[in-house]
Amino acid sequence: MDIKLTNTLTRKKELFQPIDPTHVRLYLCGPTVYDRAHLGNARPVVVFDVLQRLLRHAYGQDSVTYVRNFTDVDDKINATALQRQQAGAKGTLEELVQERTDETIAWYHADMDALGAARPDHEPRATQYIAQMITMIEGLIEAGHAYAAEGHALFSVDSYAEYGRLSGRSVDDMIAGARVEVAPYKKNPMDFVLWKPSSDELPGWDSPWGRGRPGWHIECSAMSYELLGASFDIHGGGNDLQFPHHENEIAQSCCAHPKASFANVWLHNEMLQVEGKKMSKSLGNFFTVRDLLDQGVPGEVIRYVFLSTHYRKPMDWTEKKRDEAEATLRKWRALTAGIEPAATAAPEVIAALADDLNTAGALTALHKLASAGDAAGLLASAQMLGLLGADLGGWDAVTVDLSGLADKLADLRAQAMESKDFSGVDAMKQALVAAGVEVRMSKAGVELVAGTGFDAAKLEDLK
Repeated sequence: MDIKLTNTLTRKKELFQPIDPTHVRLYLCGPTVYDRAHLGNARPVVVFDVLQRLLRHAYGQDSVTYVRNFTDVDDKINATALQRQQAGAKGTLEELVQERTDETIAWYHADMDALGAARPDHEPRATQYIAQMITMIEGLIEAGHAYAAEGHALFSVDSYAEYGRLSGRSVDDMIAGARVEVAPYKKNPMDFVLWKPSSDELPGWDSPWGRGRPGWHIECSAMSYELLGASFDIHGGGNDLQFPHHENEIAQSCCAHPKASFANVWLHNEMLQVEGKKMSKSLGNFFTVRDLLDQGVPGEVIRYVFLSTHYRKPMDWTEKKRDEAEATLRKWRALTAGIEPAATAAPEVIAALADDLNTAGALTALHKLASAGDAAGLLASAQMLGLLGADLGGWDAVTVDLSGLADKLADLRAQAMESKDFSGVDAMKQALVAAGVEVRMSKAGVELVAGTGFDAAKLEDLK
């Protein structure tokens, strides 16, 4: 099957051609594990989860290697550990850093699991690959692409002629638009840190440049090389990583392995908004995935809302979308209850996903399957998108049988059509809505769907 993806590097939608069709390799930049994942952090996880599902469908379940890393050495992690120590927590600062990263990774797993995202084949922690990073930095220095200065190792941007190709900016533009760290030991303001000194109490490792820790960018280059090779198929993340992180990854990786291509395809998802505004703490609309889960918003509902917008468009999280997603999923779960899925997803769903991961188009196809009453096709197709899985089904209440109440309301309506007294119909409708039931009345009949805030206890008086 033909799969087309928009490659940030070429700025075109291209036919995906893996380096090796028997072994498709992809890498997603994972979180820096100092706190809970906010809602925007989860979007690339869901995008790449759909992508790896599609690739496994196309090339075989065992023909895909998916890597997503954890950055577990970082100034923000150190700061959170220091706060704990100052608050009286026992242990060295290094022990508190380890405790914090372990805790945050466990949170991340729980939250992403709740969204129905399969765990990658490999989840490397940066601290497990320090030796490989040091080796890569040494090679860059020997080749003239990096230099040591005052306990630091820095990449020389001038040594890589194609620097800026991914972001489409010149070095001068980058200097003008970026927060460039001014340091006397830099030969060029754009040169970036590969290794930096670490104090005695903070996590650090011995290196040819003194005790220290790696810069952020070298981590992903070293881990992807070790797990996927010098050239692999797809690399991605949010578009906020395009510069400087991904730009710097390309530079150091291509200079470290000049005969390789590093990543052939670059995928970047757009950012997330909340009710039409950028999510930020200053606006009071900042929340984590766990915040929503703890408020009773099912992970499957969050996933559906993500999928309703193409990954290359800004996604707007709204209460209306959340409610509509929950109502849809309840209806679909009712329709597919006790049904075995079809052997494979519907062709129109696969076609939508193969067209640059058009998840919104795939959801439209699911609605058509539901309208046509194709429960088996709906179930198989929804599961292709990571929806309607048994592991995500504990949240809903659609197993309650509302058919008897639907028949009762239909009888009341028929009587009201004769008597012209609709007070009984209106009263029952109000009671149903108060119980969280969506009432749909048409010439074809009455349909009741358990919706947001459904409470079966409130229906007892209606039976």
